[in-house]
Amino acid sequence: MQAANRLLQALRTGSGVSFGAWQMLPGANHARFMARSGYDWICVDTEHGNIAGEKQARGNEEYWQMHEAVAAIAACGVSPIVRIAANEAWMVKRALDTGAHGIVVPLLYTADDARKLVESAKFPPAGRRGFGSPFAMGPTGGVSQFEYLQTANDSLLTIVQIETKEALENVEEIAKVPGIDVLFVGPWDLGNNIGRPVQGEFHEDLNAAIERIRKAAVDNGKKAGIYCVGGEAARKYAEQGFHMISVVADAVALPTFLSNALETAKGGKSGAAVPTY
Repeated sequence: MQAANRLLQALRTGSGVSFGAWQMLPGANHARFMARSGYDWICVDTEHGNIAGEKQARGNEEYWQMHEAVAAIAACGVSPIVRIAANEAWMVKRALDTGAHGIVVPLLYTADDARKLVESAKFPPAGRRGFGSPFAMGPTGGVSQFEYLQTANDSLLTIVQIETKEALENVEEIAKVPGIDVLFVGPWDLGNNIGRPVQGEFHEDLNAAIERIRKAAVDNGKKAGIYCVGGEAARKYAEQGFHMISVVADAVALPTFLSNALETAKGGKSGAAVPTY
């Protein structure tokens, strides 16, 4: 099962740097297009994206969108990662039951929040996750139910976003929590929360906060991740020592490419840059 998790393999045994992309628009074909573009992983965003998942899951309304995206991405040999809307056990269960190779969880504040998350994400004895999904085995390598149950705890990634002032203040303690694999920086929310909103170039205090998160992760044997909106920023953070890097979101890439192509067609400047920060 671990062999099917491309992101896990890249982080543990590969070059140490893994590039991914962010899916905010729904559709299995859309997910396939993204997965075939060369990335190790695609994050299916059910927090801010237009993809039904946790927000509608209690009524099962359009819940299939998250399932179909996960299955489509995994079928391309790429790791589907799901960002849930909040640190809620039922949201964790719903996402992992699709066969996601990992979860990204926003809005953590303390090490206790991280421990609560691990408890939700792991089967006993490490946690309290319930077993029963008939869908999880396909995207995780077509394993049997027994093998999934026995290996999921070590094969799926638990990724926490560090994006609040409180999480930054507690980042060293959060990084010590067993079962957390990646500390993932959300720069825009982090900037807002520490009073340094992004208005172009990152403020030096925000850059210092980002480096503090990276160092806390590495010092505690974890990986560091970050969300970017273009290749230049992604390359910068790879050189800085980040491991799991989101290069671009579809909702950024699509209008940027369309606008640039039109500008070129009209004889204007070509290749207008995506913001790098």
